Amino acid sequence: MFADQHEDPFEERLAAALHETGGGFDTDRTALAARGEARGRRTRFVRRAAVAGGTAGVVLACVGGVLVLRPGGTATEAVPSSATASAKPKPSVTATHATDEQMIETLKHLLPKGDFSEERGQGTESADDRKVPAPSAGLVFDDGDGAAAIGVAVGRVQPGGTEARQAAQCPDRVFVPYDACKTSRLADGSVVTVLQGYEYPDRRVDTKLWSAELVTPTGQHITVSEWNAAAEKDKPVTRTDPPLDPAQLTRLAAAKEWRAVANALPAPLPEPELPGSDLHARTDLLALLPKGLKVTDKSSDEGDYAYAVVDDGKGRSMVQVNVQPDMLDAADDLFGSSSETLPDGTRVAVSQGPGDRGDQVMWTVDTMRADGRRVVISAFNAGTQNEPATRETPALTIAQMRKMALDARWWSGS
Repeated sequence: MFADQHEDPFEERLAAALHETGGGFDTDRTALAARGEARGRRTRFVRRAAVAGGTAGVVLACVGGVLVLRPGGTATEAVPSSATASAKPKPSVTATHATDEQMIETLKHLLPKGDFSEERGQGTESADDRKVPAPSAGLVFDDGDGAAAIGVAVGRVQPGGTEARQAAQCPDRVFVPYDACKTSRLADGSVVTVLQGYEYPDRRVDTKLWSAELVTPTGQHITVSEWNAAAEKDKPVTRTDPPLDPAQLTRLAAAKEWRAVANALPAPLPEPELPGSDLHARTDLLALLPKGLKVTDKSSDEGDYAYAVVDDGKGRSMVQVNVQPDMLDAADDLFGSSSETLPDGTRVAVSQGPGDRGDQVMWTVDTMRADGRRVVISAFNAGTQNEPATRETPALTIAQMRKMALDARWWSGS
């Protein structure tokens, strides 16, 4: 039980988040965690639209919604974080309710000539298993160069909100290796991010995943995803690249038909301020690192999650922290009989085991104060969770990690 609970403290909330969004599909938890769910309770960043049933097994991943992003980031064309808020919206009164079949036919109409199979769609009417409609369409498309899964998901976000801002940034390469990423502003003020990456961040299979995520000034949110295989998982690669190039992906995501569908959806609820949003985990992490370490990379200083890649001269080592203000309800699940309880009631659990890759080592010190305030620090013997090991053990010792996790600095500003 203890070992299972501490294999990766940064995955713990992902499964619950997917359950809340009405997942109902199989996922690779490690790959999803690497693709961005590393922020404790911030479940609003997990947005998945599933194309129901079918052998195509297309699952649409809203890239900006599940990736850890670096503000000012790695886009080849920078777009301010306020892009969706600063552009003056042009309201549209056009709203189109769509059936499952109409979603499929719209996607087929907007694609180049080719053969279609394994078609699945979800219209604007609420399904029995979800309260909010999740319009989507997915199919297998073959232009003569190989079958490829393609899907689109339509939604709405708060203009200028967290999810809208995330669409204006490329993902952090520490978590998501990719070949290219570009964020652009269209003539109407919409922001689109085109990502050319891979289904599995660790490249265990060379299935490519390319996507375009678009947010309009009024909050219409369209994500197009495509693969170079007939399904995102469990199907062989059929072609070198997915069929649509970045320009075609952008045009498909920007099609007016999807915006009319988005207008038929309920207005998004206001984004609540979640616990931990007032924390500055990166500032504290960098301040508490032992002396003699060179920081070669670091996350943004936003909220309750942070990482730093350090090098002591013996190889790169990733160190990450999650700071959670109230986890008392999970204390018994997180801290088993082998954990330690300090005189002030703070509980401490230590684990040393494998990382995501077979050659990686992951060390974790998990602490929780008597009032439920939790700090979890993990260190790896590699610069990211997706690359080969660069050294035998992490750059930090368990004793150093323990001292950092128990430091009062994490809560000095809360």
